[in-house]
Amino acid sequence: MVFGGSGVFSDDIAIDLGTANTLVHVVGRGVIINEPSVVALVNKRGVREMLAVGAKAKQMLGRTPEGIETIRPLREGVIADFLATEEMLRQFIRRAKSSTGFRRPRILVSVPAGATPVERRAVYETALSAGARAVFLIEEPVAAAIGAGLPVDDATGSMVLDIGGGTADIAVLSLGGVVQSRSLKVAGNAMDEAIIRYVRKEHQLLIGEANAERIKIEAGTASTAVNGRAAEVHIMGRDLKLGRPKTIILSPQDIAKALIEPIERIAEFVQRTLEELPPELANDICERGIVITGGGALLDKIEIEFERRVGVRFVIPDTPMHCVVRGSARVLQELSSREHLLIKA
Repeated sequence: MVFGGSGVFSDDIAIDLGTANTLVHVVGRGVIINEPSVVALVNKRGVREMLAVGAKAKQMLGRTPEGIETIRPLREGVIADFLATEEMLRQFIRRAKSSTGFRRPRILVSVPAGATPVERRAVYETALSAGARAVFLIEEPVAAAIGAGLPVDDATGSMVLDIGGGTADIAVLSLGGVVQSRSLKVAGNAMDEAIIRYVRKEHQLLIGEANAERIKIEAGTASTAVNGRAAEVHIMGRDLKLGRPKTIILSPQDIAKALIEPIERIAEFVQRTLEELPPELANDICERGIVITGGGALLDKIEIEFERRVGVRFVIPDTPMHCVVRGSARVLQELSSREHLLIKA
């Protein structure tokens, strides 16, 4: 690839194409779109047509009549529905363009560290079809490390754990390059599913994904210890024994119990990564700590629970959900010197 000048263009766009949310950052303007990765489609004589995307589509989840479907076109960080993802991207890009007035943009899209060549190619082709004149790809945790302000160019190890909706990704960087990156398909969605299973087992109550996500946000915590969080959440679902509506109250400790398995699996993932690093890098990270980014970083006491399980300090930066897209935008601005961080489609 050949890039001219400083790589700064007014029509550069960074996109964090996530399982749960998609963020769009226009270089020089910041994040202008942060909406759920949800699409609503209407079936007209066998042809699917776009009805809504983002927040409007999410409001329809579980409430649509026959002929209308709401879907999450990405699963576990990869594209599950190509046409729906392409249309969602096209809508977001069009909105970004309408607010700035630029031509076909250059786009950098972040992908999970464990994405296969086929999955990366799918993202590349989808972004190109959605209206980009050039598309670049970067691994999510690498972008997150840059967006979190870690000293990735220094002769010291930096480690980031990016917990999104579909995957938890780790990257270790030193001297401006990637030492190691890997991905685990356990993250925010797995936490929601764990809450659904817990409520079903303990209270014989059936709830949906949207309610599980709300429970996690309103009363969720990673620590089963009494931690002062007084939030309780009232949740209504279908009683599996009687078949009628039923309301229960869940405390933060209930949610912590429900989340033990996914939290433990992510902690083990981090521990294995540390064990496989060269001693010098592992020592650097143990001294500096591990940065948590992504929506999962917003879970109450998650850094404390990881530190208890792994034995290393964990740090949460400001606006952890913006780290990936902010880092991607910085790479676009410094493309000539950061080209080595890009990955092939």
